[in-house]
Amino acid sequence: MADTHPSISGIPLVFGGNVFGWTLNEDQSFAVLDTFYEAGGRMIDTAEGYSSWIPGNKGGESETIIGAWLAARGVRQEMRIATKTGMGGPPGGLRPEKVAAAIAGSLERLCTDYVDLYYAHGDDPETPHDEVAAGFDALIKSGQARELGASNFSAARLESALAAATRIDGTPYTVYPPQYNLVWRDEFEGALQQLCLAHGIAVLPYYGLASGFLTGKYHKSADWAGSTRAHALTQFSENGGWDVLAAMNNIAQATGATPSQIALAWLNAQPGVAAPLASATSPAQVKDICGAAALVLSGEQLASLDKGKA
Repeated sequence: MADTHPSISGIPLVFGGNVFGWTLNEDQSFAVLDTFYEAGGRMIDTAEGYSSWIPGNKGGESETIIGAWLAARGVRQEMRIATKTGMGGPPGGLRPEKVAAAIAGSLERLCTDYVDLYYAHGDDPETPHDEVAAGFDALIKSGQARELGASNFSAARLESALAAATRIDGTPYTVYPPQYNLVWRDEFEGALQQLCLAHGIAVLPYYGLASGFLTGKYHKSADWAGSTRAHALTQFSENGGWDVLAAMNNIAQATGATPSQIALAWLNAQPGVAAPLASATSPAQVKDICGAAALVLSGEQLASLDKGKA
């Protein structure tokens, strides 16, 4: 089962808020968030940059929708809200003055005076780690953030950042969200995973469903022809994906669980993982992924998934 961690509340699942203001409008987002809350979900992940990639958007749309939902439902105290600054790792993006301005904007959009978890969304090789650590520590001391995380850091750079926090007697990063799933493992397993385990860093994997590949909706590569996710789906399929899906189907037949639930339950069973992060675009999909919280895979089932065969 997932390791317990103070940043996680409710069921062991974090809802990925990149869909808000992108594939979902405000009304649709509210319906999805209501369903997540009703299913016991209590943590939402977003970023100041979501969804700046959409023509006409400038970033902050996801935070704005989440803030409106929190205010409308009156549930801020029950929820854990995570957001990020420095998407893409722009040079100088993690300078203390930039971070201070960024969190102020996020708090305004989120209709709150603190976030439960604040991330460096990407590494900033231009700004010395001691300066970055001091800037993030100031957010903890001011009460604007309650915990710190790092995203898209190499193992060496994350270790350097942790050492910097120790040097200045500051608050270290205690959460790390890798891209990690049944068909994309090498990027995290190894040095990064061992570093997280050694330092007690909570792991919140994203892309847990591998861009939809692990939902079981694809049966051949032609099924995603023309999709914007075609390149990623092809990578997943060529990385042992079809064998993994076959093993998942066998477990689904034995347990009645869906492929999505199996994929997320596998993540919950991995060392260091506090909860997987997943998105959904309909209430039905939300109910499906939330069902993973109650699924505990046997050792034999986990082994079959690791081997990609039953």
